[in-house]
Amino acid sequence: MKRDFKYIYGPVSSWRLGGSLGIDPISQAIKICTFNCIYCQIGSTGHFTDRREEFIPVSRIIQEMSFLPVLTLDYMTFSGSGEPTLAKNLGKMIRAVREIREEKVAVITNSSLMNREDVWEDLAIADLIVAKLDACSEDLFKKINQPMKTTQFETIVNGLKDFKSNFTGKMALQIMFINHNKEYAREIAQIAMEINPDEVQINTPLRQCGVNPLSRDDLKEIQEYFDNQNVISVYEVRKKTVKSLSGGDTLKRRGKT
Repeated sequence: MKRDFKYIYGPVSSWRLGGSLGIDPISQAIKICTFNCIYCQIGSTGHFTDRREEFIPVSRIIQEMSFLPVLTLDYMTFSGSGEPTLAKNLGKMIRAVREIREEKVAVITNSSLMNREDVWEDLAIADLIVAKLDACSEDLFKKINQPMKTTQFETIVNGLKDFKSNFTGKMALQIMFINHNKEYAREIAQIAMEINPDEVQINTPLRQCGVNPLSRDDLKEIQEYFDNQNVISVYEVRKKTVKSLSGGDTLKRRGKT
């Protein structure tokens, strides 16, 4: 019998993370985010904000995790119905989850709050940070990610550089390539090199959304610009087979993993 989980979902088969149990620190009826990306696969942003707050108490996450059967997982991944770093108690959630599970912890972020010290403190205790970078200029950033007016591309890039230089875990840079930015692959690759992530994840939206995915050949050409970096591509990674415990809710909240 599938339990009606409200705050955790999956496990899902992630091309980047293997068997991944999703933990949604936002868990609201609408998507709460700093971006409204044109390729987002969980729908349009219902509430724009860059204000961190406690959306759900840590105890509810832990209570649901106590219902889990024996699972073989690679990661417990904070992601879901909005930007996870907006959760003011994200760090507390990570610490609490670590006390009851042995798997590594990942956080998937759109990078919009990476210039904030309080966010750094929360992310510092994770094993893996997967951070978004889809553009190489302010104009392209606005066109693809459709951010809040107060969010600037340069601030994000500088935040990523500073965070990487201080982070002791693994940091991956996720880049969603679509028709809008494929001609800027060389410039994006240069910025990625300056950020110096441990891994570059080249992606294209393979699930239904507002834009079409690029072809396998397109991504192969794009990957050549990242030839001096540690790159994985969505078309080249074999996914694990996993069985979800949370039914249709998984597809609703998982986005593209």
